[in-house]
Amino acid sequence: MSTDSPSVAEALRARRSEVIGRHSPLFYDEPLHVVAGHGVWLTDADGVDHLDAYNNVPHVGHCNPVVVRAIAEQAARLNVHTRYLHEPVVEYGEMLLATFAPHLDKVFFTNSGSEANELALRIARQHTRSTGVLVTDFSYHGNTMSLAEMTTGLTVAEPLGAHVRALRIPDVLSDPRSHGLVLAEALEEAAAAIASLQAAGHGLAALLFDPLFTTEGLLHPPAGYVEGLAALVHGAGGLVIADEVQSGLGRSGSAFWGHELHGVRPDLVTMGKPLGNGHPLGGVVTTTRLLDEFGSANMYFNTFAGNPVSAAAGAAVLRETADRELQASAAELGRHARKTLEELAADRPGVSAVRGTGLFFGLELVDDDGSASAGRAKHVVEDMVRRGVLISRIGPRDNVLKIRPPMVFEHQHLELLVDRLAASLDEMDAAVR
Repeated sequence: MSTDSPSVAEALRARRSEVIGRHSPLFYDEPLHVVAGHGVWLTDADGVDHLDAYNNVPHVGHCNPVVVRAIAEQAARLNVHTRYLHEPVVEYGEMLLATFAPHLDKVFFTNSGSEANELALRIARQHTRSTGVLVTDFSYHGNTMSLAEMTTGLTVAEPLGAHVRALRIPDVLSDPRSHGLVLAEALEEAAAAIASLQAAGHGLAALLFDPLFTTEGLLHPPAGYVEGLAALVHGAGGLVIADEVQSGLGRSGSAFWGHELHGVRPDLVTMGKPLGNGHPLGGVVTTTRLLDEFGSANMYFNTFAGNPVSAAAGAAVLRETADRELQASAAELGRHARKTLEELAADRPGVSAVRGTGLFFGLELVDDDGSASAGRAKHVVEDMVRRGVLISRIGPRDNVLKIRPPMVFEHQHLELLVDRLAASLDEMDAAVR
């Protein structure tokens, strides 16, 4: 744990509040003052390294030398308005599209996931001439006004839009009924939500969802749910938008993009956070038909999105992901992590479920009576910082530990994480009892 002088840390927080304001959140009760990063480690102001088991933004590791070099070399050569002809964005676009199914053959670049989701919704609304949107009942897709009106997983001033319906996502880990019954009931609810939008005159423009249902708590819907939901959406004339900001780029291990886990064919795929390893970069991948339809009706360009330096960063991330076989590593390490975490949970009644896949997993914590325990989850997250490991928590009851490290995480890092997590859980249980 950092021993950064309280006066130094407090002074920095005070300066931050003066320029950013006191409402911009920081992680942890005692915010970590970081000064450097390398691989899966973040270094604090005292030179102490903390194992980063949380951040997906540095997809191929903090300050990855290949990405840093690509950014520096391109910045020294050319960075310019995207309306000039230059090769880096074309080369990167070709590389990115090669990772998708053939029907997804065009890309709009953006600067963030928020921009990407906003653009995808705009495309969907123009294509369908409808405004209705389906989201889940505890989700977050960005910070624009349109997205705030469909945010159900964070505090926002904007009320849920009249054109929005929030779906409950079924979870077979918490529902003891048969998977068939759970599936049928959930699809009936989705059909009713679509009918409600149609009856209100909104129609259905799109379904916007995170394939791993992350903010929702890494839910496990029954097999066929997402596929059935997509079929309902397409049947009503809507488009399917897969938000891959958290689930993409091989993180699941089993697939390069999260929507592939469900066997669906999205019409639009949105990306952000890890695409540039921390360099601002996002995108919307879609079909030729949708791109041509939108482009012919709108003079759309984005001054910075897909600029030469951003393209160089994105290309370097894809090369590192492929050259280091990080998807295969996520699959192999993820299997080991699940086995290890299930063994840890078996001996601890305060852990009710192990969730996630690949290098994205979590532990659901409960109180002695079996009810969701946000208090225990918060205690563990804060205690793990003191033990030099960074994690977080998610879910509507804030009781699922969120473990989502950079993709260069290795076995020795997992062992350290699990050892300290076990110690933290045991210490908490002893204190409770």
